[in-house]
Amino acid sequence: MLEDTTGRTIVAHEPRRIPWLDLVFGFGPMVPIAVGAAAAWYLQGQPLDYLVILVTLLYSASILCFLAGVHRGVSFRTEGGPRLSQMVTMLVLYGLGLGSLITVVTGKIVFGLSMLILGYTLVAVLDPLEARSGAVPLAHARLRPIQMPIAVISLAVVMWIQLNAPY
Repeated sequence: MLEDTTGRTIVAHEPRRIPWLDLVFGFGPMVPIAVGAAAAWYLQGQPLDYLVILVTLLYSASILCFLAGVHRGVSFRTEGGPRLSQMVTMLVLYGLGLGSLITVVTGKIVFGLSMLILGYTLVAVLDPLEARSGAVPLAHARLRPIQMPIAVISLAVVMWIQLNAPY
């Protein structure tokens, strides 16, 4: 690391393989989403099924907002400074996460689940593309396509349950 009066220069080596901490903190947050979908499936038609769906939506939205923050955080260390693609991705992911939270208040759960599914799908598609350009870590090119489908499929199950609920 070199530091002078105008700033600091950091040289870093970024592995192509997925670091073990990325596996733990990448797949760990997907577990509650999958468990929420399984619980909603198991509890269909019972008094707690709607509560499980709401908690799964709220948790999923918080993780999507966190992923937006990851994009912003990486932009601070991007060679050449933040890129437009990083800022747009961050704003879109955050908007989808926040928008899905607002749907809970308005009672539009299916719309909120749709926004979450879109957000997680965008992460699965865009992160591998952005990894090639250095906008996200190289490991995301391999991690996101196997991590994000867990959320997408789980949320699709929750949406199906919600669409077929008697209430």
